Amino acid sequence: MADIEFVKRDQGGVNARIIARETKADFRRVEAASLKLRASFASAEGKRMFIRYFNTFQLSNHFIAVIARTRLNHDDVAKVEALIRAQMDKVAGELDHAIDGAEALFQANGITSAATYDTVPLELEVGVLSSSSRRYLDLVTKLDQLMPLLQTLEIHEVITPQAVDIERAAFKRKVRDVANGARNLATRLRREMNAMDARRAENAPIAGDEAGVAATSEEAAEGSAAAAEVLPAPDDVQAVVMAEGDAGTVDGLV
Repeated sequence: MADIEFVKRDQGGVNARIIARETKADFRRVEAASLKLRASFASAEGKRMFIRYFNTFQLSNHFIAVIARTRLNHDDVAKVEALIRAQMDKVAGELDHAIDGAEALFQANGITSAATYDTVPLELEVGVLSSSSRRYLDLVTKLDQLMPLLQTLEIHEVITPQAVDIERAAFKRKVRDVANGARNLATRLRREMNAMDARRAENAPIAGDEAGVAATSEEAAEGSAAAAEVLPAPDDVQAVVMAEGDAGTVDGLV
């Protein structure tokens, strides 16, 4: 007898709703080349984290790596980039550890297959602007990989629903905080650039004003030191995120 379909299944409507609810990122002022990569997300968490935060991270990182570098000291910008990469490496390690732990529980409990989703995967071509953007895409992919493993363990009663909720919320927060931290650091650098412009305007020389010329030269010399003052220590990434708050997706950083 032919299979009888007795449930209505998603035909792509879920993905359309997720995309429609999010503000479109404005890349019109980004002139950098991008590497086109195919990406696929099956979990609800992976889909939403990608749509909400990937382009936010890309715009923030592009501002730091390209725009800020044209105005601020290159070493100071490199410190910010290293800070972001260190945070991504930390979260990537924690996700890898969680995936390995889930797979070990599969083996220990004789589980041979993972739960799958009946909704249509979100599949798209992603323009990746930098190695940091590629790393962040990997983070979201790892999160997407972990989610069905946790749900499978809950279905088999290896772990409790409460434990799944705690793990899910924790890793979503970690991946989100990387994007928010990059955004907040980009905002700090933008503020410093604006402050430098304001100081230059105040010290702009008038014809024959040698003191103004000297002040402008001194301003240029002080730029690097001023920029360094806005950079948090490597251990303060989380403090930066908490201090600035979670404002969601922000467009137009460049």
